Amino acid sequence: MAMPSPTNGGNSLYRPMPDINVTPLVDVMLVLLIVFMITAPMLSAGLKVDLPQAKTAQPLDPKQPVVITVTKDGAVTIGGDAIAREDIAAAVRKLLGGEDRHVHVRGDRDVAYGEVVALMDHLAANGIVKIALLATGKQDGARSTQDQNQEQ
Repeated sequence: MAMPSPTNGGNSLYRPMPDINVTPLVDVMLVLLIVFMITAPMLSAGLKVDLPQAKTAQPLDPKQPVVITVTKDGAVTIGGDAIAREDIAAAVRKLLGGEDRHVHVRGDRDVAYGEVVALMDHLAANGIVKIALLATGKQDGARSTQDQNQEQ
């Protein structure tokens, strides 16, 4: 029968373990997981507060964006008024009045993509960089005419 060799001065009962004890680590991680599972829904939902009423409070006037429309034939309108392409930046700057608002660009489906990009480039070159492109979402029951034409 083989006998264990004496280590640490002949005391073979208390040899150091070469592995890390992960049980305390797992215990701490489980406690943190439970704490985060309980507190996370409260952080995202917020607290319900019954706010007091003020008689002199006025609602804030939301700033309307400047809307530029590019029609099917390439004409450009700002808020329904037709405008020449070289005067667009000055007219938009006048409508913005130094405020920090967005400019919305609406382009007809049939207008060339280059026309819309050229308009956006012209605005950006003149310091108007908060530009958003507007589009409509496809409705569930309705199919576009392009989809219908492809099936035929």
